[in-house]
Amino acid sequence: MSLPIFPPGFLWGASASAFQTEGAVDADGKGPSGWDAFAALPGRIKDGTDTTRGTGFHARYREDVALL
Repeated sequence: MSLPIFPPGFLWGASASAFQTEGAVDADGKGPSGWDAFAALPGRIKDGTDTTRGTGFHARYREDVALL
């Protein structure tokens, strides 16, 4: 398998959704967002997932970035 070749000037980008990745609603002065309030209403998240934890990025971002 060969590596892809990107044209000169190609710009890389990345993004993340705070609601999906951060969690930690009550850490470091952070408070609930509009999405947190919405998700807390019964029936808004089909499987009832609790969104307060997220993927833990808030607690592990230094380690995650070090992997880049």
